Amino acid sequence: MSLVILASRVRTEEKRIITALERRRVRYDRVDTRRLWSPAAGGSMPWRAVLNREIGYFRAVYAGRLLEARGVPVVNTATATEICGDKWRTTVALLEAGVPTPRTALALTPDAALDALDGIGYPAVIKPLVGSWGRLVTPVPDPATARAVLEHVAALPSPQSHVVYVQELVEQPAGDLRVIVVGDDVVGAVVRRGYGWHANVSRGASTEYCTPGLDVTKIALAAAAATGADIAGVDLVEDVDGRLLVLEVNHGVEFAGFQAAQSGRVDVADRIVEHLLARAEQWCG
Repeated sequence: MSLVILASRVRTEEKRIITALERRRVRYDRVDTRRLWSPAAGGSMPWRAVLNREIGYFRAVYAGRLLEARGVPVVNTATATEICGDKWRTTVALLEAGVPTPRTALALTPDAALDALDGIGYPAVIKPLVGSWGRLVTPVPDPATARAVLEHVAALPSPQSHVVYVQELVEQPAGDLRVIVVGDDVVGAVVRRGYGWHANVSRGASTEYCTPGLDVTKIALAAAAATGADIAGVDLVEDVDGRLLVLEVNHGVEFAGFQAAQSGRVDVADRIVEHLLARAEQWCG
């Protein structure tokens, strides 16, 4: 029985994970989700455990559901993937666990979003419920800008797009923190500084190594636990009062920029493989 990397695209991170598996002489398969299927009843799959690295949110969730229904252990679980990939579900999970997060509201129509923004206060941010790399995340400094943005939102064809997630804008002149959690450990942290409003590495933000303190470690572990994620990238920001707030918990964390900033201090891919092997041993005995 082999381990499986589930991915439709092999990015830098997946290449690193494959290298870590080969270095340990671990038998593995890479399965492209675009070719994955299973009947609704019956059947089994000869896999010890699956590392879900599918980049598409809905395909990642349903791949996890499909495999779990066949008795295959999946990291992260389908439930954790579903929670982390949906910003509202992430917020609810964090609040229920007592993890601090920016003031947030959900509006079921663009018109209701204007009232929600009035309740939260400006400046604020309008975000899509599902999405990565900062796409369609729009800061709104005032009601006039919000109305203009929400007019475009109302014109989008998908009904899901009309459900609007709004959040207070937490200024981050010093950048935000990306903390990687694997199992019960914080692997490390970096400060991300963007050249514009976004601090996403995919948008050109720089990363700088930092030593996570006890407060950062505690909140990152709590955020991962709240969403049920075994492997997570936790994004935090410090507000004007010095409070740490969790912005997001990423289930399929990209770590190429993080790894480069570590300068050999830690091998993220190897830590992921180590955790996957431990989980496979726990599940399969």
